[in-house]
Amino acid sequence: MLLSPGYRRLLLLCVLLGVPIALACFFFVGLQHQLQHWVWTSLPEAAGYDTPPWWWPLPALMLAGLILAPIVTRMPGAGGHLPVNGLGGPPVGPKALPGAVLAALATLPLGVVLGPEAPLMAVGSGLALLAVRRAGAGGDQRAGAILATAGSTAAISTILGGPVAAAVLLIEGAGLAGAQLVVLLLPCLLASATGSLVFTGFGQWTGLKIGALALPDLPPAANPDAGDFLWGIPTAALIAVLITLARELGHRTVTWTRRHTAVRTVACATAVGVCVAAYALITGRSPAEAALSGQAALAQLAADPHAWPVGALIALVACKGLAWGIALGSLRGGPIFPSLLLGTATAMACSGLPGFGVTPALALGVAAAAAAVTGLPLSSAVLAVLLTGGDAYDQMPLIVTASVVSFIVSQLVRRTEPEAAARASAGAAG
Repeated sequence: MLLSPGYRRLLLLCVLLGVPIALACFFFVGLQHQLQHWVWTSLPEAAGYDTPPWWWPLPALMLAGLILAPIVTRMPGAGGHLPVNGLGGPPVGPKALPGAVLAALATLPLGVVLGPEAPLMAVGSGLALLAVRRAGAGGDQRAGAILATAGSTAAISTILGGPVAAAVLLIEGAGLAGAQLVVLLLPCLLASATGSLVFTGFGQWTGLKIGALALPDLPPAANPDAGDFLWGIPTAALIAVLITLARELGHRTVTWTRRHTAVRTVACATAVGVCVAAYALITGRSPAEAALSGQAALAQLAADPHAWPVGALIALVACKGLAWGIALGSLRGGPIFPSLLLGTATAMACSGLPGFGVTPALALGVAAAAAAVTGLPLSSAVLAVLLTGGDAYDQMPLIVTASVVSFIVSQLVRRTEPEAAARASAGAAG
């Protein structure tokens, strides 16, 4: 198959598709970033505030719910996948793509506690499937599935630091092996590499901020020692429990919003705003730290962890974690970015323990949170290695250990939840 003319044409098409997908993702992320800056920086300054006041999330999130409700109930595709289901599911087709893009651009900048990764994957798969249909190859379902996957991988590679993390995510998430894996992996690698090159180069040419996930400033390097593992393993387990409980809240929210969807979507968005406002009231800090995807707050936390008191970190985990759990089951966006901030904040809150370093805590928090939310320990370790940059070599044993521990604990927690629910139902019936 690899040497067949049809497969070679498929590889060429993936390279060609990487360019328009990367450009579409570039303008998508750039526009989202500009809208976010306007809502949370320019508009408060125009109103006479140095930072957004504590009540700022309340009208912003209520507006997000009012915008999202008709998209979810009336537009094809219901605004995209529910984030509580992760990044899986069938590809978003061309008919559902407008709703997914509109839901993301209209609500994420208003402070929805979700990331841009799922909408970007929808852009990639939707454009790829549209190209297949325009080329008259819509009848070839296998080629369409490969191109849709390649498009999604190219799109998400633009914000995950390049094609390597996206390719590993595909390898682990697809669950394929041998020749089947190679057949799917090669198109995704080509599309991802092309898309990442165009995305980065176009960003340098235009000067627009693209908001890719990155930690440009990190704490001083420090080798992990016995104390880091002594505290790090239970911290990774704690992160897994917190992330898994928040996802369970998301599943319960899905059940609640199935009836009276429009009204309850607005109610959930408002509840998210209340959680974010509560964080600002409790800590006296900007509500923007608890709102949005957490991408900017994660970079700030990594650059200057000592600027965050332990009480503020605990409040961030509690308020943003509750808001994230509600948003997972009712709003639209990606689940990964907020979870990384929650995991890192939890680890940083524990980094003051004797023998637990700040740099190991940062690496551990990213890996543990990613493993808990994605269920992909290898991909999570690779993502943590890429984010920690030069410090990754020394932190790799702790990163891998935290990823594995978090994955196992999250699976155990998810396994016990259905059993507890079944026992409760049996008791009520008796």
